[in-house]
Amino acid sequence: MILPNYTIVGCGDIGLRVARELISAGHRVQATAHFAERGAALEQEGIRPIVANFDYQDEVPELLVHGHGIFYFLPPQGGGSSDYRMVNFCRRLSVDNCPSKLVYISTSGVYGDCGGQLVTEETPLNPLTSRAKRRVSAETQLGEAASRLGFELVILRVTGIYGPGRLPFAQLQKGHQVLRPEESPLTNRIHSLDLVRICLAAMERGKQGDVFNVCDGHPSSMSEYFTQVAETFGFPVPEQLTMAEAERVMNPLTLSFLKESRRMSNRKMLAELQIELAYPDLASGLPACEVDL
Repeated sequence: MILPNYTIVGCGDIGLRVARELISAGHRVQATAHFAERGAALEQEGIRPIVANFDYQDEVPELLVHGHGIFYFLPPQGGGSSDYRMVNFCRRLSVDNCPSKLVYISTSGVYGDCGGQLVTEETPLNPLTSRAKRRVSAETQLGEAASRLGFELVILRVTGIYGPGRLPFAQLQKGHQVLRPEESPLTNRIHSLDLVRICLAAMERGKQGDVFNVCDGHPSSMSEYFTQVAETFGFPVPEQLTMAEAERVMNPLTLSFLKESRRMSNRKMLAELQIELAYPDLASGLPACEVDL
């Protein structure tokens, strides 16, 4: 039997697309699934499934990953400031079960609110929300494991992902409201199909300790994003609110995204990973979401 040489931990939309690329290039891939039904679907794609619930140490089976390239796409659990799923993953690594390289998808939220200032990989981390603190926890745990065991770690701090099947159609149909443009903070996005290519490039060309900001380089506000999606796909343009109005009617999770402003630099990613984005802005990326390419 030919053993897998790549492992994907958390094989959702991005993981499945990465797996398909690896398989088409002749590689063997194994991937984790939370439920057996998802495992069966992965198996139909030619992926060796590993059913594992990373919420509980006893429900994570042995993960044979020695010498593998690992793509870790599993998000943290929903509460707390530490990533306990990452704790349970790292417990499965050892000197005798050590990957060659691990690419981790983190989030630009680890930088916190930067007031619209340009954010580079040297910008200090300042996580303000629990979800961002969990991502810093995951980065720290992986960094310690990489130092202890000697595998290469590449961290991708990814901005908002959009793409086929990842647009806010449901919110627009429900009449989702947005902030007035003058009060809406800046953020960045990346098309999911570009992100897949970036993940593969990070595995191929990233070096130990590399951190890359992953975005399309064209910051815009959440209000602009929802408006452009609405106009592109024929939804009513969202109603605009002041921040004071939004604080009365929006849920705390949505508000937390609207109170952090970042303008991300992608220069390092483009140069060192030798990436040319297929969708460098929303104008080019949104039409490519209509059909699953």
